[in-house]
Amino acid sequence: MTALLRYQAALLWRSHRWLPPLMLYGILMVIGVQHGEPVLDSFGYAAGVLLPVAAWLVRVCVTNEPPAARDCAAAAAGPGRVHLAGILTALGASTALAATGTAVVAAIGDPRSADHQVPVDLWPATAAGLAAAVACALLGTAVGALCNRPVLRSTAWAVPSTGFAAILVLFAGGSPARAAVTGLVTGSRSGTVPFSPLPLAGALALTAAAVAGACALAGRRA
Repeated sequence: MTALLRYQAALLWRSHRWLPPLMLYGILMVIGVQHGEPVLDSFGYAAGVLLPVAAWLVRVCVTNEPPAARDCAAAAAGPGRVHLAGILTALGASTALAATGTAVVAAIGDPRSADHQVPVDLWPATAAGLAAAVACALLGTAVGALCNRPVLRSTAWAVPSTGFAAILVLFAGGSPARAAVTGLVTGSRSGTVPFSPLPLAGALALTAAAVAGACALAGRRA
């Protein structure tokens, strides 16, 4: 698996197809995260905008190979393992963005409540912000796994489905992503740092199931 991950990471890097999702994340962060804004609100925003970016990165990674190269890799290592390596590569890139975005918010945000009156402990807030960002990265990865090949092969279906599903997962009631983001925004009003493991655990379980299903389907359709 290590060799497959290196292979997929090299494909991603050399293709330069990571640039559009990276630029989207950067633009959204510049728009929504300003110097001196309440840090918990900014953490919530940074986590939320990462979800569609993570889904996009999955699409990039699972469609990166030319068909001939994909067939050769699948013959050598198995289609399910090759597909898993692509998804894990996308998740790694999304997690790196989560850590970077969290660090930027911690550096420029105001560690106070939404009304700038109540001090907020920065380190627990940063941990909560990172947990929310990772949860959103995980759920974006799940969306990308379920809305692209091998589940949806046609670009005409895959692209709009990915966008719609990302929005739905971010805003639907009961979604771990919404719970994580809402917890930060609500905590900002009182200056209380929320930290519940449930959104992150739920995101991890849902993503594991989605990825397992997609990889199993890749093996059957090969």
